[in-house]
Amino acid sequence: MNAALEYIEEWIPERMSPGTIFVLESQSNIGSAQNPYVAVMSCPRCGTMGLITRRQLVGSESMICGGDVCSAEYQLDGETIHYRPVQ
Repeated sequence: MNAALEYIEEWIPERMSPGTIFVLESQSNIGSAQNPYVAVMSCPRCGTMGLITRRQLVGSESMICGGDVCSAEYQLDGETIHYRPVQ
């Protein structure tokens, strides 16, 4: 299953529907120096918001939802979300 991303340019949490990304302005100050947090993304399945790193944003690393009732695993590929197949 694949889905498309949506980017927003202003931080309005109410507009963060599932699969929405807001890129942070001060990226170099947050997280590790080698792989800082660069954006906030809402889980494409449940909408739980979480910080994502530069490697996750460019598709080099996958993500797991941090929500209480969701365990979606996915990876970005440009503006497409690829879900990990159920095992």
